[in-house]
Amino acid sequence: MRFVMFCHSLVSDWNHGNAHFLRGVCSELLARGHELAVYEPHGAWSRTNLQAEHGQAPIEEFARVYPELHSTTYDPATLDLDEALQDADVVLVHEWNDHALVRRIGLHRRDGGRYRLFFHDTHHRSVTEEKSMAGYDLSHYDGVLAFGNVIRDLYRKKGWARRAWTWHEAADIRHFHPIPDEVEEGDLVWIGNWGDDEREAELDEFLLQPVHDLRLKARMHGVRYPDRALDRLRAARIHFGGWLPNYRAPRVFARHRVTVHVPRRPYVQALPGIPTIRVFEALACGIPLVSAPWNDAEGLFTPGRDFLVANDGGAMRRHLRDVLHDPDLARALREQGLETVLARHTCAHRVDELLAIHAELEGEPTHLRSIPA
Repeated sequence: MRFVMFCHSLVSDWNHGNAHFLRGVCSELLARGHELAVYEPHGAWSRTNLQAEHGQAPIEEFARVYPELHSTTYDPATLDLDEALQDADVVLVHEWNDHALVRRIGLHRRDGGRYRLFFHDTHHRSVTEEKSMAGYDLSHYDGVLAFGNVIRDLYRKKGWARRAWTWHEAADIRHFHPIPDEVEEGDLVWIGNWGDDEREAELDEFLLQPVHDLRLKARMHGVRYPDRALDRLRAARIHFGGWLPNYRAPRVFARHRVTVHVPRRPYVQALPGIPTIRVFEALACGIPLVSAPWNDAEGLFTPGRDFLVANDGGAMRRHLRDVLHDPDLARALREQGLETVLARHTCAHRVDELLAIHAELEGEPTHLRSIPA
């Protein structure tokens, strides 16, 4: 089949975690013999910021690491949808796209497009920016691929889309896997963006203070760290490594003994059951994980076996101390977390799910003019 994807960026993962999963899905589709075309807008903020900070080198490195992946940059004013969507069988439009483009693609489908058309939602904006999300015209889309049941149910309840399915993110195990025999560089590593009001207090309680109190040799990577955040890292004696290309994360994990998951507040309070892709990726790399509290409402993992859960800062300190001083516990977490990912949460599993959704729609007409009452 021929797949066409419209996303914010495939090439840049600067403050753009959605690129992680999309790269894995694209690689898996190509490995199975499908055709693929990816479109990203010229001047996308992630790629623009990446090049402003690091020049062209990360773009060239991406091409070496993912030689199979290519994207076409376009100007929305001159994008020829007839050309882009020619012979398409499945079209995925990510929710970071402009409202006007989402509507244009829907109208193209209405006016004779013979492909299946899906809107792909991987963010908390359906709760935190409801007006913006309600403004997407999905009336001519087959449905929404939502990365959690609660978001899927919001689309159904609010009538924003004809249908919605759950399509969780997952690990790209072509790149995310254990790397043996790396030289140890430290105790703890954390990879993620600061998050400002969405998790600043949580980072202090579940990461900075435990590292300081346990005197751990720790490292943090990410972008958009304000000066006050960098000051707090220095006070906790944490080394800040800046932006890290996502595909380098497995080697960094392999050089440390434990990592931590600190979810953003909207996921904890309003969107239970949705971890960030960092959880899938860390477990796929075989590094023990200790998580701040989140409700695994969909049973993706087995908390306590795949990873440990710390309900407060004191518990985080205890769990980190245990993992770092109990080799049997660390080994059990590494093995069980990896086993769960390989059994259920790889990009290959998600492509299977996507193809199953496509098969579910077989026999229905491909162009439908309105959402049924």
